[in-house]
Amino acid sequence: MADPAPDAARDQLDLRSLRHEYAAAGLAEDELAPDPVTMFRRWFAEVEDAVHEPNAMVVATVSAEGQPSSRMVLLKGLDERGFVFFTNTSSRKGSELTANPRCALLFPWHPLERQVRVDGVAEPLSREAVADYFAVRPRGSQLGAWASHQSRPVAGRDELAAAYDEVERRFADVPDGELPVPEEWGGYVVRPEVVEFWQGRPGRMHDRLVYTRSGDRWVIGRLAP
Repeated sequence: MADPAPDAARDQLDLRSLRHEYAAAGLAEDELAPDPVTMFRRWFAEVEDAVHEPNAMVVATVSAEGQPSSRMVLLKGLDERGFVFFTNTSSRKGSELTANPRCALLFPWHPLERQVRVDGVAEPLSREAVADYFAVRPRGSQLGAWASHQSRPVAGRDELAAAYDEVERRFADVPDGELPVPEEWGGYVVRPEVVEFWQGRPGRMHDRLVYTRSGDRWVIGRLAP
């Protein structure tokens, strides 16, 4: 490929010298918990006050055609089963998880020079679990779940506002905490199969320690950076 013309070169964003040296900490094998859920809780406690929305995570899914897509959602639960989040199940992510439940999660905790990667399988939560969480959401978020058919095209912002106003009138007499759950709104638990804890190190010699599920136990290994 030919070099860009001088004017075009000036318009390009030069990122070649934009870098940050990681030197805050390291991660050794003897610092790991026996299982990744316990280890995640340990790290989360350390980042909770240091990161804006520490429960924000990237969820990556794959279409039937093999096209990957990713988006940011909020982690809303963690137990021995795995990582829990809620969404519109008719959205792009929901449709792709129905066709192929294998997915990946990423927690980008940049201020502490850390990230956590999860490869796993998403399973739908029970309607009871979904209703329990929906009941404690802010009323505005509940109404938004009714008004927005996530990922579907809309004519403009006015259409969304009109839809919100309509459901606000529809449920005006329903007390807080008693709004029904939209049929297409649900949740998933991602059962982890591989969990990587990444800690930045000087010279890009990062620590990458990985838990891999083997039957009913976890095997710990290290990856080259």
